[in-house]
Amino acid sequence: MEGTITNINQLDFTKKYSYAEYLKWEFKERIELIKGYLYKMSPAPARRHQELVWNFSMQIDKYLRNKPCKAYFAPFDVRLPGNINDKDSPKITVLQPDICIVCDLSKLDDKGCDGAPDLIIEVLSPGNSDKEMKLKYDVYEEAGVREYWIVQPEYRNVLIYVLDDSGKFVGKHPLTASDFLTPTIFPDFQIDLSEAFAE
Repeated sequence: MEGTITNINQLDFTKKYSYAEYLKWEFKERIELIKGYLYKMSPAPARRHQELVWNFSMQIDKYLRNKPCKAYFAPFDVRLPGNINDKDSPKITVLQPDICIVCDLSKLDDKGCDGAPDLIIEVLSPGNSDKEMKLKYDVYEEAGVREYWIVQPEYRNVLIYVLDDSGKFVGKHPLTASDFLTPTIFPDFQIDLSEAFAE
């Protein structure tokens, strides 16, 4: 497909696309590419979703001050190659996690993050749980994301997955709003989930 795309209806949702094509799209709808296929994002996240992202990010920001890692919030492109073992293979996955933490700053450029962040947090919205629970889980695991959290507002809990030595996610005990969450990659940091889930 040549030239700039200004209307999402010009795209074929059954076709695979690359990051190079993604860069030519200039329409208002938010989309993600997962293994080359298009997925629409919510046009504007719900108020509760935004509150949760803010509450988590406030605690993360305080912890990361004067540390070498950086946190970013959607919209922020995380680009992953089609072949994870070949960093230079064409990018066919472009995601916008709610929150991501990157400790290898060489992965950062003006367009976002080129490679797997160390920690990704996704806050579920109604209707997108299938994408987070299945597609993104697989992509993040394959890419080598060291830790992945799925925040479930409806149940006021967090599902935590940590990459093991074989490159597979291992689920930890789910935590609720009455718990403290200590990231495996930051053992000296505790997130107070009662504050994170506060309304």
